[in-house]
Amino acid sequence: MRVLVVEDELRVRSFVERGLREAGFAVDSAVDGEDGLRLGLVNPYDAIVLDLMLPRRDGLSVLRELRSGGRATPVLVLSAREEIDDKVRGLDAGADDYLPKPFAFAELLARLRALLRRGTARPSLLEVGDLRVDLLARKAERAGQKLDLTQKEFALLEYLARHAGEVVTRTMISEHVWDMNFDSFSNVIDVYIRYLRRKIDEPFEKKLIHTRRGVGYMLSAAT
Repeated sequence: MRVLVVEDELRVRSFVERGLREAGFAVDSAVDGEDGLRLGLVNPYDAIVLDLMLPRRDGLSVLRELRSGGRATPVLVLSAREEIDDKVRGLDAGADDYLPKPFAFAELLARLRALLRRGTARPSLLEVGDLRVDLLARKAERAGQKLDLTQKEFALLEYLARHAGEVVTRTMISEHVWDMNFDSFSNVIDVYIRYLRRKIDEPFEKKLIHTRRGVGYMLSAAT
């Protein structure tokens, strides 16, 4: 899952970025409204965390431009303003939720995950054959055996499981599992696919991760 954080205050931005990465998200960031709008229009984010008081272009303007540009990405607005009128303006501009500062990261994470589930009607438990991926507990198991996955391995497995039965390209994977600093010409994705195979496929007779040469990968129990 890839998230854009648009926040000019270094302390807050670093706090949110670090927490999201520790929770398994790929994170891009912008320090002003112009860069935030540019990134939000160009990249396929799963969610955006947007401060309202930004240099160069304020958050409400960014939000309106994103919506008028056809972006339905869930947006969680952050603001030091707690007045009802400010919340109403934010929601009317297209925000999906509003979190006043200061905030606890646990609440931000819970609200963000709720937006992701609600925005696309995504289930919290994904099953592919005897593989079970619990998105709320951030755990996976196969045939009842717990899989010991790193955060990045889990993020990759989650993306494959959300698209079970579909071939996903390396570009699609890089856009949703890694951030904008990722070198798409490296072999990192192939390396992580090998890591997953060792844990998910090698101990079992039936293989779930399949390579479509020259195209990408597919997670399926039917192949």
